[in-house]
Amino acid sequence: MRTRKTWPTVLLAGALLASATAGCAEEDDKPAQSAGPRTIKSVEGCGAQAWTDPADLAKDREPARCEKGAPAPQKLAEKRKLTVATGTTSAEYVAPLQMAVKKGEFAKEGLDVDVKVLPTPEALPLLGKGEIDAQWAAPEAAVMNGINGGFTIKWVAANYSPAPKSRSGLWVRLKDGQTASHVPMAGRKLGTMIGKGSVISYPMSKALKKHGGGLDKVDFRQLGSADVLTALQNGGVDSAWLLDPVWRKVDDDKKYAFLGGQPLGEPLGGVLFGPRLLQEDPDAGVAFLRAYIRTVNTYFAGDYKSDPAFVTELAKLLKVDEPTLKSTPSLRMDWEIRSGTTDRLQAAYREAGVAEGEAIPEKKAVDRRLYAEAVGHKP
Repeated sequence: MRTRKTWPTVLLAGALLASATAGCAEEDDKPAQSAGPRTIKSVEGCGAQAWTDPADLAKDREPARCEKGAPAPQKLAEKRKLTVATGTTSAEYVAPLQMAVKKGEFAKEGLDVDVKVLPTPEALPLLGKGEIDAQWAAPEAAVMNGINGGFTIKWVAANYSPAPKSRSGLWVRLKDGQTASHVPMAGRKLGTMIGKGSVISYPMSKALKKHGGGLDKVDFRQLGSADVLTALQNGGVDSAWLLDPVWRKVDDDKKYAFLGGQPLGEPLGGVLFGPRLLQEDPDAGVAFLRAYIRTVNTYFAGDYKSDPAFVTELAKLLKVDEPTLKSTPSLRMDWEIRSGTTDRLQAAYREAGVAEGEAIPEKKAVDRRLYAEAVGHKP
């Protein structure tokens, strides 16, 4: 996922979480409202292909899909106003959220969705206290630490995995005689906008360990988004995590090697719900996910960048340059969460030294039931 959080961010988030948790102590002492058992009905246009086995981690796994326009809207009897936070409105992984608002998919469900741009450290305590309803983000270290601290927050839907041809990830400048098959990474200076508390720590750790490194064996250098590539090219750092479409600048240069990126077929971010949509008003939570899933099936089901008119529309919506948008392959939009992802993320956070408390079991951090209901899947 294209997150841009840093290690200081984890510390700041932790402080905010602590203060927010203290402020919620009285509320936490009260019994939480229970949504009770949910009735799941079959959904037209969402058959067997609308659900895949969460344990399937195959790189070529086809993401779940319904027919175009499905699942159909089920307008709530009373209109709800929801506030959703996101760190950016221009990143491609936020496109389904933006498009759902633009195309009126949330409105069809009786939802008035207000999208606010808020950094994770600001949004997370608000989500935990129920002052915002959802967050378009990821189960980063600060999120897991917040859950450990008592917040009712769960990862309820995923967002995307990279296209097989994507080379967004860890790049290194080769020294004389080195090849991409083995590049000693221990002690290397690694330039990144992304800190140790980001979900990207997990794939970064995997890539480093293949080459004798690890999150605890490299020298992290925090750089601005415009400086990462420059530092790699001018020798300020000798490796870097390059995002879309920056990696295109070195893709054809034999002086550089791609060591690995986000695992294919495994989303690392998506939608987080707080207590309102999890406990107090799950009908609205299901409606939100139904609109999101319908947007994916209608506009992002396959290679959406093969449609020139849609690329033009998307570039305007995200306020990005159209040639830049077209320069990288379409993301594999995917609302399903894989089994064990939060375990693997926490292992990376622990390796990086940013995890607090005991490891959180998946059932405490992940809830697939709402998107299962949206597509009519009965466990």
